[in-house]
Amino acid sequence: MHFRSNGKLLLTGEYLVLRGAKALAVPLKKGQSIEITETENDGHPHLLWYAFGPGKLWFKTSFELPSLDIIGTDDRKRSIKLQLILLTLKQLNPTVFDGKYSYSIKTHLEFEPEWGFGSSSTLIANLAHWAKVDPYTLLNLSIGGSGYDIACALSEKPLFYQLKSLRPTVQSVRFMPLFHEKLFLVYQGNKQDSGNEMLRFNQLTKDVDLNAAIQEASEITEELALTHSFTSFCNLMDNHEALISALLQHPPLKTSFPDFDGHIKSLGAWGGDFFLAMSNQSYDEIVNYFASKGLHTIFKYNELIF
Repeated sequence: MHFRSNGKLLLTGEYLVLRGAKALAVPLKKGQSIEITETENDGHPHLLWYAFGPGKLWFKTSFELPSLDIIGTDDRKRSIKLQLILLTLKQLNPTVFDGKYSYSIKTHLEFEPEWGFGSSSTLIANLAHWAKVDPYTLLNLSIGGSGYDIACALSEKPLFYQLKSLRPTVQSVRFMPLFHEKLFLVYQGNKQDSGNEMLRFNQLTKDVDLNAAIQEASEITEELALTHSFTSFCNLMDNHEALISALLQHPPLKTSFPDFDGHIKSLGAWGGDFFLAMSNQSYDEIVNYFASKGLHTIFKYNELIF
């Protein structure tokens, strides 16, 4: 059996999406597929897991069935996280991994695992599809999160995502900026732990009334999806960056590139993964500028996004 899901990027609403802000999210052309082979067991049912990235095996582990105890691994931390997801899957559908069969599972990432494009969310979406369980429930009961990445995994169109009474609402939106050739995605080289970043955000804002910030982020999201002006788009992104900067007590990312001829917007958990660069400069000029800063992984917007 074979399943595939799309990766994700969150353009607006980082941090605040978990508090009910409306966010603009985009599925990526790059994603993850899974191939599941079921075999008769030989009296010792087991699960062999092989995770492939672009051109290489990046993680492997094995589990005893039906207990899902770890038998062997080359990365115990990743195995424990995967074990949690699989145990939750089994809880939601007790017929999977019940010891009647052995399994070989191969996953294939179309992007580097450290890029933050949704290696976990695409995996959860694929497993949920196979086991016929709700992917949002699988996410919530295992590793947690807002769920926007699950919505992207299941979509091929940009979308508005919002939690209402902790339930996801997803609305497809027409969003392909006419000025997409002026938008670039740049990798900072530091994969962030979203869970840890949210804990830090919660600590910083525990005594802060976030209603005004949530409203402002939601309004920026809606305006951003409608604008046909590059100048207006950049201004809205600057406003969003300033909003989150104040809440995080962290300077906007543009302060790290003061001589950049354009605008910069952090994406996802601040301090790692990708950011959005907006400029009238050519792609070659963008590449040369960020290469001079030690950043060499750069995509044109429409290379990655539907």
